[in-house]
Amino acid sequence: MKVKGLRWWIIALIGLATVINYVDRSAINILWPYIYTEFGITEADNKSALALITTFFMIAYALGQTFTGKLMDAIGTRLGMTISIIGWSVSIALHAFAKSLLSFNIFRFMLGFSEAGNWPGATKSNAEWFPAKERGIAQGIFGAGASLGSVVSAPIIAALYLIFGWKMTFVLIAVLGFIWIIPWLYINKATPDQHPWITEEERNHILGKQEAAAIEEVKEEAPALTWKELLKIRNTWGIITGRFFIDPVWWLFVTWLPTFLKEQFMFDIKQIGAFTWVPYLFAAIGSLVGGYHASVQIRNGAAAAKARKNAIAVGSVIMLAALVAIVYQLDSLKETPMFAMVLIGCTLFGFQYLIGNIQTLPSDYFNGKNVGTVAGMGGTAAVAGTLLTTWAVPVITQTSYVSFFVLAAVLVPVSWLCIKYISSKK
Repeated sequence: MKVKGLRWWIIALIGLATVINYVDRSAINILWPYIYTEFGITEADNKSALALITTFFMIAYALGQTFTGKLMDAIGTRLGMTISIIGWSVSIALHAFAKSLLSFNIFRFMLGFSEAGNWPGATKSNAEWFPAKERGIAQGIFGAGASLGSVVSAPIIAALYLIFGWKMTFVLIAVLGFIWIIPWLYINKATPDQHPWITEEERNHILGKQEAAAIEEVKEEAPALTWKELLKIRNTWGIITGRFFIDPVWWLFVTWLPTFLKEQFMFDIKQIGAFTWVPYLFAAIGSLVGGYHASVQIRNGAAAAKARKNAIAVGSVIMLAALVAIVYQLDSLKETPMFAMVLIGCTLFGFQYLIGNIQTLPSDYFNGKNVGTVAGMGGTAAVAGTLLTTWAVPVITQTSYVSFFVLAAVLVPVSWLCIKYISSKK
């Protein structure tokens, strides 16, 4: 049996895994403002408690990015992604048995470590299944999965909570991951050079019409480097520093948007479900457009890394303009929550426009058994930056959220400067 366009089936499954990933991780942020009292936590300590839970998740996420990046390079994405999604599905189900803040932290740590594998796994899989000119689009589809997961998670989780309660909500969303494994293992039988279903035309398209011997020669010329060796390379630091500064902006909204809506607009959980999806719909579109932007430039003859840097610059401008508008209009936005959602949506549109291109840079700068490792190192740096902003939020939002958006606005140009001037000029 031969399947035309097999690579698109693979990226569709990775996109779906990312949707599930975000549904699982978003559940606690959506439910927390309405369940924290069940654990004896006061309103005054509510945000600090959520920051602590997020910290456990992010520390594990940082460790998991680097570990699973090596894992994907060692055993391949087929088994690596399977292990990752089994781990995070079990972990999210265990949330239903949490009895205290401590048990939430333990289960959150497990979730963060296993969910981390989705990112280096997706980056490596895209490098395997797509030629350079299509990787921007592939990464855009994958990034759109993160945004789509946030779009659907709010209404789904709110509805499940209202019907079944918070414990059964965690159990039900865990089932999604186990279901995903079935088509993943069935369709993703091997890499493109060995997959029995791939057509010869598609194999040549992906591999650049290289003969099998030439492929093996390239693999031999690109040995797996250690973390220490990779840290001596300038491009590694460009990716690490760029993600250290830009990823916290996304996480500011993923973690705190439901709390912001509750405190700024006095929303109940039904309203959270009705409004929260809007910014993430913008983000999903931004992910696809940003990937398309880079791919068009590459098809027109631009070097891959240069094309992605151009797209990163465009996304940075969009983000900064939206965040500045929010800072200057925040007081008036209290009367127009939907307009606030649109401005936040423009911010996340810009973020997803650029982040897929940053995440694709490891496959442009590196090859062989180093793509997943560098992607994982970038993910670890992203988490390190996010931890700092996570603990800053309860302090800077005690009286107003202006500083929240100022912080986000400052991080954007700093990240862009790192990508532009630290990594290769190519």
